[in-house]
Amino acid sequence: MEKLIIEGKTSLKGQVNISGSKNASLPIIAASLLIEGECHLKNVPQLTDVKVMSEIMERLGAKVEKKEGELKIDTSSVIEDEVPAELLGMLRASILILSPLLFRKRRAKLTLPGGCNIGKRPVDLHLKGLSEMGVLFEVNNGYIKAKIKSFLKGGDIHLNFPSVGATENLILAASVAKGETIIKNASQTPEVVDLCNFLQKAGVKIEGVGTSTLKIKGKNSLSPVTHQIIPDRIEAGTFIMMAGITGGEVLIRKAKAEHLANPISLFKSMGLQIEVEGENIFVRRSSSLKPIKVKTMPYPGFPTDLQPQLTALTCAVEGESHITETIFESRFSHIPELRKMGANIERENAKIKVKGGIPLKGTEVKAYDIRGGAALVLAGLCAEGKTHLLNSYYLDRGYEKIEEKISSLGANIKRVKGGNEDLG
Repeated sequence: MEKLIIEGKTSLKGQVNISGSKNASLPIIAASLLIEGECHLKNVPQLTDVKVMSEIMERLGAKVEKKEGELKIDTSSVIEDEVPAELLGMLRASILILSPLLFRKRRAKLTLPGGCNIGKRPVDLHLKGLSEMGVLFEVNNGYIKAKIKSFLKGGDIHLNFPSVGATENLILAASVAKGETIIKNASQTPEVVDLCNFLQKAGVKIEGVGTSTLKIKGKNSLSPVTHQIIPDRIEAGTFIMMAGITGGEVLIRKAKAEHLANPISLFKSMGLQIEVEGENIFVRRSSSLKPIKVKTMPYPGFPTDLQPQLTALTCAVEGESHITETIFESRFSHIPELRKMGANIERENAKIKVKGGIPLKGTEVKAYDIRGGAALVLAGLCAEGKTHLLNSYYLDRGYEKIEEKISSLGANIKRVKGGNEDLG
């Protein structure tokens, strides 16, 4: 087991390359199940979650060839309709193999998906939407059993909430369904757009990409695709805040600033100097930052996946900041850990109040989810002394080679043996 040791009080300076998006890679890997043949994915991050999703594909009978930054996935010989529970339980995105398996095998048996403990994240929107496309479900003892009589059928579906996962599962089903499917109140995230772009290359006709209403005309046979995964906007946003909290100057390369329009606007209002040129984002903090008030919202609003890191950033901002979490009701595991470092944070239900400007002090803290772990890295970078971050494996699920990238910017951060809790 491993932990990170972070030496604080170093301004980050230099340049860093952003990896491919985890949250775009996983649904696109699942989408390759719809295609009999070899798909070639580029700019794929080397993350634990990607590794688990690839193993799920292999357990289904697919051939997965891995090399740095790329995956070749051949699903011509998919033979299974069930995956071991221990794999599915490690990954929230495992639910995305449901629609492709129904198309390929007409049945599927899955355990309810796992992942970070940041809220209920029910799959009811997935099941309700797919039921309208002719899928029959039984949910018992933590298992989902699903089947279709002969084929998936198009439908007119309205999501009660623009769930990213439900939107993606319905897009996958609609791409191979008989007839036209309309998905209303669909998620508009760049990751959903990237999935649509992948499927369009495979031959699916999709209207309204990037909007809240998608019209998809299904096709029974899709063509193999070569596709480059979009940059990870959450990683880019995290590094922007690392520059901010350390008072540094960082050139963030291979990013898409348009995917971060709302966060960048907020960071500028705080006093960060941000310049965008093509795929480069230059960040500088030359003065003290201002407190903020913000709510997490579905895209294009401020992303919930940046809320913990923003909470850490506001600890270094003199004055009182207010953050409201509207997406995941349990995304607050970082708050008690930040308090151990001296942060003055009050929480009432989903509302966070941070009285910033109090120097943080390094100590031993634990990550309980991916983004909470990233928040503690930010705090460690600006704290006095050393921070020992336990459960660092969470970071490996969402950030590729994070300590190497931060070290390249001048920070003293290293990974050492010992300090993790048992996964079980």
